[in-house]
Formats: sequence, structure tokens, C-alpha cells
Amino acid sequence: MTLARWRFFLLVSGLIVVLVTAPAGAQNTPQVVNIYSARHYGAIEAAFTAFTEATGIEVRLSQGSAQSILERLRAEGDQTVADAIFTIDAGGLSLAAEEGLLQPVESEILDEAIPADLRDPENRWFAVSQRLRTIMYNPETVDPSELSTYAQLADPMWNDRLCLRPATHIYTISLVGGLIEELGEEAAEAIVAGWVANNPQYIDSDTRILETIAAGGCDVALTNHYYLATLLDQDPDFPVRLFWANQGEEESGVFRNVSGIGVTTAALNRDNAIKLIEWMATEGQAADVTGIPGGNYEYPVNPEAELNPIIETFGEFKIDPIPLNEYGRYQDMAVALLERTGYGF
Repeated sequence: MTLARWRFFLLVSGLIVVLVTAPAGAQNTPQVVNIYSARHYGAIEAAFTAFTEATGIEVRLSQGSAQSILERLRAEGDQTVADAIFTIDAGGLSLAAEEGLLQPVESEILDEAIPADLRDPENRWFAVSQRLRTIMYNPETVDPSELSTYAQLADPMWNDRLCLRPATHIYTISLVGGLIEELGEEAAEAIVAGWVANNPQYIDSDTRILETIAAGGCDVALTNHYYLATLLDQDPDFPVRLFWANQGEEESGVFRNVSGIGVTTAALNRDNAIKLIEWMATEGQAADVTGIPGGNYEYPVNPEAELNPIIETFGEFKIDPIPLNEYGRYQDMAVALLERTGYGF
């Protein structure tokens, strides 16, 4: 067995599965790349199909939440089958990098295609699309002049009028982590406590939150921008509008997170994983369904990429300049804060 590498996985049932793979450092299969992915929505299949057609490299996905993927990678260590992780939160990518689970990548293509603020300082992970979490509202019941910041949603005027994602979702955790980084823990806690005091509806789907606004179930909410873009593509008259949060002269800007990818330290198909990231940062930035950002109405990372026409209608905005590699350090604090304030789980 000196030519083989054994890998063990403890399943939920308690059974041990033993897998024999190629030796460490060798290519497992020359034309495959294995991805642990937290992206299981949008046109991701079309994008990966386009990559396979362009390169001949098959993409094999194993899907889960952002949190579960990180836990899985930690548990498997150098025995993982994953060549890369593709997730929806810069915090998880940063934690994986700091824990030695991702490796640096040298690539002139990536250096040129992805701005420095959209990748790890040591090139252990790379953003491939940008998502903005901002305020959504019903234009029949809310005047946009009443809206301004995330903090303003703690005003009692929004009592019984607010919809939010539960505390268990990474979207909520990351946003609250951003408030902590920007304002400090005490001020962030006051904001979240104000949201809770307004008796929000907790709905574990951004799409259903927007549908609830449209049906009159709440007047304002926080969701990622591309969920509204998807609904507007299906129905241009969908009765919900977007308001960019924190745009005032003295305010920080709208909260940004990313979809990003990094090559695992134990990757057997390292070269193929790098080719995938390079494709995502170039051809994969397309504004149509074959693009990683375009197919899901996210904003591209490559400055040369065109915007999807629907999100182009959302107009210009400024982004909170929190460094993406800082996100990971605030996750535990954010979870504890959400628990203290009684935010819904």
C-alpha cells in the first residue's frame, strides 16, 4: 500500500468509509477538481459546465452551509478530498486560511484580474463575486426619505414592520460582525437590541422575505441585493425596492460580502483548482448565466467585467471599506451578541 493514500471519513451513521486515493502530491485524476461548495443556488451549474467545456476539467461538488464546510475541512485536515472550497462568506475563508487549511497561490492572471482588496493578502483565497446586504422596502408604505442606515432600523417607527434573517445564518452573523468592527461591540449591540425590540419577523430565506414585503407582511427588511434582482427578472413590476444603506457623507457605506474560493493545503488536483479560479476571475465574470456573478445577479470582481443589466439599474453606491480578511475574527463575537440580545434563531 505504499503507492496509495488512505482516507477515512466518519459518517453520521457511525460507519467508517475508507477511500483509497492517489499518493499525496500526485494528481488524483488529471481532469477533475473537487470542490466543497456553499453555493447551491443560482446558475452555478451553468458556470461550471462552461468551465468544463472550455478546459475539459470536470467539477465535482460537495455542498453544505458555509459553517459546515469549514467544520468539515477542519475535521478532515490533510485527509480531505477537497481541492478547493467555494463559499459565500469572507469570514469563513479567512478562518480557513489562518488555520492553515488553504495554501497560497501565485498567478499573474489572478493578480491582474482581482483587485488586492478582494483577495487574501497572502493569496490564499480570492473573491469571485460581490454581494451587498442592504435595505429593502415596500414603496406603497415606505417613503425612501424615511430610510438611511442599518442603525435606523432600530427606531421604534419600524415596530412590527421589520423582517430579518435568523441569527443562525451566515448573512446575519457577517453583517453583525461588520457592525462590531465599525462601531465597537457596545454600539453594535445597541443596534441589534433595537431591531429585536421592534418585534421583527424572522424568515430563513431572503426570497421569502421579499415576497413577504410584496404581500404586505412587513414594510422593510435586510436582504442581499441579488435576490431582488432575481425576482425583478421574473417580474419587472415586482413591488419591492432597494435602498442602499449607510450612504451619507459621514457614514461607512453598504455592507459587502463575497463569494470566494481557495485551494486547500491538501489539494491533490492543485493545478486544476488554480485553473478553475483563473477561469472564474476572467471568462467566468460574464454578465450572463454562464458567469459566476452574472448568473446570480452579483457584482463582478474583475474591473473589466460588465454588469448584469438588472443590477445596473440599482445605481451607484459606496461600499464599507472593512478589509475582507478581518471578517473571520468577529464571527464568534457576533454570535454571542445575537444570543445576548435575544435575536431570533
